[in-house]
Amino acid sequence: MREAFEDSRRLTGINPYFAQPGAALETAPGLAVGAERIAHWQAGVAAARHALGWPAAPLHARPHASGATLAFAAPPDQLYAATEVNEWAWESALGEAATAFAQRHAPGYAAAWDPAGALATLRALAAAEAQPALTALLDAAAVRALPALLDDQALTLGEGSGARTWPREALPAPAEVPWAQLHAIPVALVTGSNGKTTTTRLTVAMLAAHGLVCGYSSTDGVVVDGQALEDGDYSGPGGARAVLRDVRVQAAVLETARGGILRRGLAVAGVQAALVTNVSADHFGEYGIHDLDDLAAVKLVVGEALAADGVLVLNADDARLRAHAQRPGRRLAWFALDADHPQLGQAHAAGRPVCGVRDGRLMLGLDGVEHDLGAIAAMPLSVGGRACYNVANLAGAAVLAAVLGVAPATIGAVLGRFGRRNADNLGRLMRWSLGGASVWLDYAHNPAGLEGLIEVRARRGRTGRPVRAGARPGRQPRGRRHPCAGGDGGAVRAGPGRAQGHRELSARARQRRDRGDPRRRTAAPRRAGHGAAHLPGRGRGGAHGAALGARRRQPGAAGARRGRARGRVALLDRLADQAWQPGQPLPEAG
Repeated sequence: MREAFEDSRRLTGINPYFAQPGAALETAPGLAVGAERIAHWQAGVAAARHALGWPAAPLHARPHASGATLAFAAPPDQLYAATEVNEWAWESALGEAATAFAQRHAPGYAAAWDPAGALATLRALAAAEAQPALTALLDAAAVRALPALLDDQALTLGEGSGARTWPREALPAPAEVPWAQLHAIPVALVTGSNGKTTTTRLTVAMLAAHGLVCGYSSTDGVVVDGQALEDGDYSGPGGARAVLRDVRVQAAVLETARGGILRRGLAVAGVQAALVTNVSADHFGEYGIHDLDDLAAVKLVVGEALAADGVLVLNADDARLRAHAQRPGRRLAWFALDADHPQLGQAHAAGRPVCGVRDGRLMLGLDGVEHDLGAIAAMPLSVGGRACYNVANLAGAAVLAAVLGVAPATIGAVLGRFGRRNADNLGRLMRWSLGGASVWLDYAHNPAGLEGLIEVRARRGRTGRPVRAGARPGRQPRGRRHPCAGGDGGAVRAGPGRAQGHRELSARARQRRDRGDPRRRTAAPRRAGHGAAHLPGRGRGGAHGAALGARRRQPGAAGARRGRARGRVALLDRLADQAWQPGQPLPEAG
């Protein structure tokens, strides 16, 4: 028998509903959510808060096309109990309609039909979870304006080289903490529909050239000082914590995906900068997000994590970002393909950072002074100036690095060399020349990404055919028909894919996280994974092939898929190194 809610989850940080931890619930599809039921839910949450001794805090009810999101702020040490409060309050608000759903009761659950017994159950759950020692440390850190990172296993005070971590079962007293040794480090968040990983890697390269030991998390893993620590999708809060708990790290750039923001919220607060690349159709229907305005609002949650003097960097070519970004007191910086974009002109006149292209050169404006970063065509990621989406990534990363204190000369030098090697930006617009054939590989994980790749090929004037690859017949990326549908196929190979979901640190860490919590029912909707394909050799339409793909991944075997993908990339590298020609035998594996 189904439950009255589709999803119930903890919010461990700043989220789309409020700027503190809490709990959120998605009502069951098809269940009417009116003002009366929302009022009853609010009353139930208020009654539970009073019974548990929790302070008044934000409540958020958001009806949408598929139901409603119901969320409220709660003490960070009692978030599992908060999910129970949320579920009980919603089931109680349904009245007689609740009988159509699964009936839950004590001792494990608060019974909707027994208010007194339910509150007693909730008191017991909250008391078992409460951790006063944790609350004392969090309060002491807040007084000192010191960042704190919290998950089910550990508490970290400070960040990177200024961090110290303790297991939650062995927390010190505030007087035992070496506060003078703890501090924050420069941190930037990067989000958007496309270009997040490229922008993250570019910014890290600039910070490293500036002389800092950098760490970053992304959809490809966790990397510190060039060393891969974890492989997989770490664009959620787990990846952010992994980077910021590494005491080698002096600066961090954290790719921050929509899913992590909605499922858990942000892991950090008080960061120096945040960037939103763009907003395009993707993942509609999950967590009440049904259109581009909804999605833009979620992406812009990164702006809520900024320090008082932090800067939000935005793409001026994205009309929705322009419309949603303006807010009193928010410090904005802008980038665009055209340096003379009106939004950039206004910001530059006000002394705010901007970046765009003028006469084929990338121009960075800082404090009202323009800096020439070099010719776009000479920047490898631009593919001779034809990859417009990468030109936007170059401009955005330049502004972000400048906000973080990197000198314009350093920024320009990195832009002039980053992307010469495929290893600089794995999985993104990787290119090989094999005799008379060219081979490209790109994740191209949504319709906008695929169209951008096709546009680059068209600008190169090639006659070869892009091919639809990597998906089962009849499956298309959600939202629109695949732009390559209907083309003739060639010889294709599936390329590197992204593991499903947003991973925590490791399988063992996930087991530790879930162990001992029989009430945990947060089941994230499945999301499409990502893949790519390459077309070796010649097609009937010409001597060149383009690589692209969007493949729906199934759970499990992620490591094996990635191993095969690396093998294919390694093979292409060997073919290029050996000046291989079409028609020659392939080299032995190794």
